[in-house]
Amino acid sequence: MLSLKDLRSRIKSVKSTQKITAAMKMVAAAKLRRAQEQAEAARPYSDRMERMLKSLAAGIPAGAGGPALLAGTGKDDTHLLVVMTSDRGLCGGFNTSIVREARAVIRRLQADGKTVKLLCVGRKGRAILRREFASLIVGNIEDIGRKSLSFSDAEQISNRVLEMFSAGEFDVCTVIYNHFRSVINQVVTTQQLIPFAVESDPDAEENRDAAAAESQRGVYEFEPDEQEILEFLLPRNLAVQIFHSLLENAASEHGARMSAMDNATRNAGDMIDGLTLTYNRTRQAFITRELIEIISGAEAL
Repeated sequence: MLSLKDLRSRIKSVKSTQKITAAMKMVAAAKLRRAQEQAEAARPYSDRMERMLKSLAAGIPAGAGGPALLAGTGKDDTHLLVVMTSDRGLCGGFNTSIVREARAVIRRLQADGKTVKLLCVGRKGRAILRREFASLIVGNIEDIGRKSLSFSDAEQISNRVLEMFSAGEFDVCTVIYNHFRSVINQVVTTQQLIPFAVESDPDAEENRDAAAAESQRGVYEFEPDEQEILEFLLPRNLAVQIFHSLLENAASEHGARMSAMDNATRNAGDMIDGLTLTYNRTRQAFITRELIEIISGAEAL
């Protein structure tokens, strides 16, 4: 049985922890608002650029080839997975959900006889994945958006991926990140970046309908032709899609941390209530015992 001093120390310790978690919740809430606005503002640009590139790619005659980022290497042997996690913890299941999806993709590809390489963005993903797939990690990028997330951070990752692709180090590149929906709901998303997926996303049918409706409104002539435009825009689109993934991931991280710290603060409050009740009962038991001893001693005299 704990003494009154031990109970007081534990209550004080839990109260200090509760203050920290409450402060972290407020900080995450403040950062979440800006991160959510940035993520929502980037979605229309990212979607429209992807739709435009699909329309341009559809205009290239069959068998005419195309830019390497569109046509790929012609093989499907080596896959590069860009796993985006956070540099810090205390954000609930944010990192574990991404790593869980990455593990599932790795095992599925390896079961099909593919070679897998990992480019980790964030310390937490690398720390977890290297326990099981240390030999697959070819690079790690940390401190992305530590002060404020900018497009130059996405270009840093994009340039790294393009260098590896130009060197023939992989055939297919896929990014894994969390798509922000709400504070308590983040969806793990897998998006193919290289080669540019013309029909791979779930909204492909919707995009085709939108492109068809747009084509009915007019006929467009491009100068220069579609292939030259694609050669210029595809590397730019890679950076845009990575930037969009980073923004979604940042908003998801702040939302997950806010939810986790809120739960921790509530749990600390429940623990304080339980410890206070135990402290009062223990104190009352000590007082009662002392009274009994005094009364018994007085009667003995």
